Amino acid sequence: MPRKISRFISERESELPGAMIVKLLKIAAESKDIISLGPGEPDFVPDKFITDFAAQKLKEGFTHYSPAQGRLDLREALAKKLKKENKINVEPDRIAVTCGSQEAIFLALACLVDPGESVLIPDPGFLSYRPCVELLNGSAEPIELKEEEGFQITGDAIRKAVTNRNRTRVLIINSPGNPTGAVFSRKTLEEIADIAIEYDLTVLSDEAYEKFVYKGKHVSFASLSGMGERALSFHSFSKSYGMPGFRVGYVSGPRELINAITKIHPYTTLCSPTVSQEAALAALSGPQKWVDRIVADYDRRRKFIVKKLNEIRGFHCFEPDGAFYAFPRIDFKLAGKKMTSLQFCEWLLKEAKVACVPGTEFGKYGEGFVRFSYATAFDRIEQAMERIEKAVKKLKV
Repeated sequence: MPRKISRFISERESELPGAMIVKLLKIAAESKDIISLGPGEPDFVPDKFITDFAAQKLKEGFTHYSPAQGRLDLREALAKKLKKENKINVEPDRIAVTCGSQEAIFLALACLVDPGESVLIPDPGFLSYRPCVELLNGSAEPIELKEEEGFQITGDAIRKAVTNRNRTRVLIINSPGNPTGAVFSRKTLEEIADIAIEYDLTVLSDEAYEKFVYKGKHVSFASLSGMGERALSFHSFSKSYGMPGFRVGYVSGPRELINAITKIHPYTTLCSPTVSQEAALAALSGPQKWVDRIVADYDRRRKFIVKKLNEIRGFHCFEPDGAFYAFPRIDFKLAGKKMTSLQFCEWLLKEAKVACVPGTEFGKYGEGFVRFSYATAFDRIEQAMERIEKAVKKLKV
C-alpha cells in the first residue's frame, strides 16, 4: 500500500493558505498571448558594470562561503549609504547581510516572536508578512489601511488592531508600500513612533522600494528621534538595482538584535552568496544616475496606467507615490452580482488575456481591489490597458 505522505505534513504548513498569485502567474507564464501585470520584480537588469564586476569576481574564485553577518567591506559601504541616504547612523557591526530582505524579516521575527505572541501587520500589505508570522506560531493582527486615508497607517488603526497588549511585540510597516504604492509621510511615521513607545513595540521597517519614490522624499523610520534603538530597517538590492536573482538584502538596527539575527543565520541559508555581495558592493560604489533614469521611466509608466485606469468605468485608482504598483478599487457586476477581486482577476485573464493580482492576496482588507504592476515595458502596458478597456465593456458597473 502506497505511503500517504500528506499525513506527515505539519499543521503549520497545511494551514497556510495557497497563494493565488502563484497560480495566476504560472498560467500567464505558460501562455505567450497573455500580458502579465502581475510581477513584483523590476523588468530592468543591473547596469553592465555590475554584472561585469560579478563575472570577474567569479573568475577570481569568489565562490566560497562568506561570514554569516556579511562581508565586512560591504557592511562598511552599507553603513556609509545608510548615513548619507537614510539618515540612519549605524556602525558596520549593526548591519547584517542576508539572502534578500525577505530572509532578514523572517530571521528578525524568529528572534523577536515566541509562539502565541502577536505581530501587527499592514492590510493590505506584502503577502509574505502573515505566513512568516504564522510559520513561527505567532499571531498576525491586521492593521486596516484605508483608501480614503491614502493607505497611511493611523494611530487609531494600530490601537484597534491590538487584541492583547501584553502579547503584542512587533509592528511591521512598509513604505513605499506593496501593493498600495503609498509613501508614509513624516507625520504618519511620527505617529507610529508615538504608538511604538506607548505599547513598547519593536518596529520592523520594510523599505525595499526606497528608490521608487515619485513625490516627496522617502523617510526612514529609524532616522526619527529615539527610534534607532527601537527599529530594524530592511533594505534590498532586488528592487533598487534590478538584482532579485542575486539575493542580497540587509538589515540594520540595535546591536543586540543584529547579533541575534547573525546567530541564527547559519541555520537558514548561512550567508548571502559571496559573488552577489561583491556585485552589491559594486552597485553601491559605482555611478547611480542609471538608477535615476530607471525611476524616471517608471514614473512615466505610473502616470500613464493610473490615468488610463481612472478613464475606464468601473475602476477607481488611488495615485501611488512610490513602488511600482497601481492598486485600483473595482466596481463590476457579472450576472447581476458584484464581482470579488479574485473573480475579476480570473475573468480578466480569460476574457482580456491580462494577468493581475487580486487584492485579497494582500489581506482581507484588499477585497474590492486588484494590483497591476507597471514593472513591464511601456508598450505592453499600453496593450494591456486597451485589452482591459475593451473587455470590461461586457460587464455592468
